[in-house]
Amino acid sequence: MGNPVFGGLATGSNRGVVVTDPQNTISREVSFSGRGLFSGEEATLTLSPAEADAGITFVREQDGRSATIPALVQNVLKRPRRTCLRNGTLFVETIEHCMAALAGLGVDNAIVKVTGGAVGEIPGGDGSSQAFVQAIQDAGLKPLASPRQPLVIKRPIQVNQNDATLTALPGPSDCLEIIYDFEAPAPVGRQIFAFRLGNDDFVTQLAPARTFVFEAEARELRARGMGQHLSPKELLVISPQGPIDNTFRFADECVRHKVLDLIGDLYLVGRPIRGRIIAYKSGHSLNHLLAKRLLEQQEQTDREALLSRDAVLDIRRIQRILPHRYPMLLVDRVLRIEGDQKAIGIKNVTFNDIFFQGHYPGTPIMPGVLIVEAMAQLGGILLSQKLEHTGKLAVLLSMDKVKMRNPVVPGDQLILEALTVRVKSRTGHVRCKAFVGEKLAAEADIKFMLVDAEPV
Repeated sequence: MGNPVFGGLATGSNRGVVVTDPQNTISREVSFSGRGLFSGEEATLTLSPAEADAGITFVREQDGRSATIPALVQNVLKRPRRTCLRNGTLFVETIEHCMAALAGLGVDNAIVKVTGGAVGEIPGGDGSSQAFVQAIQDAGLKPLASPRQPLVIKRPIQVNQNDATLTALPGPSDCLEIIYDFEAPAPVGRQIFAFRLGNDDFVTQLAPARTFVFEAEARELRARGMGQHLSPKELLVISPQGPIDNTFRFADECVRHKVLDLIGDLYLVGRPIRGRIIAYKSGHSLNHLLAKRLLEQQEQTDREALLSRDAVLDIRRIQRILPHRYPMLLVDRVLRIEGDQKAIGIKNVTFNDIFFQGHYPGTPIMPGVLIVEAMAQLGGILLSQKLEHTGKLAVLLSMDKVKMRNPVVPGDQLILEALTVRVKSRTGHVRCKAFVGEKLAAEADIKFMLVDAEPV
């Protein structure tokens, strides 16, 4: 993401290899303090450099406790009118304007520490992204010797809530193009704004656009104890006659701020996005939903790409790890193993599988219990990657959160995924999913007892 403020992206290198689109972090630590937009509590925000591929990580410190919260949509806690991240009992509130500034200025990796206050709301400034932009500009950007890996929208996705709609489409390969159609009561009316994140100037066109509320909403918020410290001079409050004790920075400031929020929320996918977004009256909850759908599509794209690669473990190597044999060996290939943390494998489902003789004649469907067994076998292979578990068998101990989502029939290729949750000396816990194409077929949390293999 180039930006005129920094004169574009510099290139990094690693052992003589030139990185033409490097990831960025900030050059030095920088801090500022202020009151939260909703809570009014004083807090300090500190931005620090981070390593390549670390992403954006929030650190919340409160009353001697500390929590690290990756800025990812799976860590979002539902809140009205803002975006909140949670780890256990610690929260970071109203992060969207900070995330928008990081995305808009091309910061891929940073640590954002939040101290002070009881609720963890970050300084709100004037309700725009300007305070965060200024801090990033003061720190400067530092290119890293690793390339960006953008999330590229491959297929259309649409999400809806009431009359609001968000549509993601394939589009430009060098930026994220956003077209936002916003409609509100007078004097705002209908406003349409287009912005290309990565090509257009975020600093001048979007960063100054402020949070706005309508007069009736402002009264309701104050009645709930929110925003008590703000007056209309400090917050953009809009009456039927126009801003109260204030003026618009842009004639279409409202729609620009909606685009700002959308950019901040979508950056919770953890990397830049390439494609086109068409929005109509969306808010934070719908933005988060689209971010989740985009990640699901990217995961499916990654799984599909694995199918054209050579197997990490073929059936002969699988047989050296698992004791299962015909007709109970249900993993044909392992396509990827990431240390002892993640494994992806496949089970080719054919009409020749013996269980189709009785399940069911005339309507062949793979038994759900065997789908779970296939996931468990991949989990056993994953657990075998830990050195201390070499020569041990992963014997099924318990299953939880088992759900059958879609039927599996002859001709399907079942893509299995296992993620390590926890491993001890005698037990292992994995979280498994099974897919057919884009559809989730089954999922389960599976626990194993790790026992010494008996010689045959």
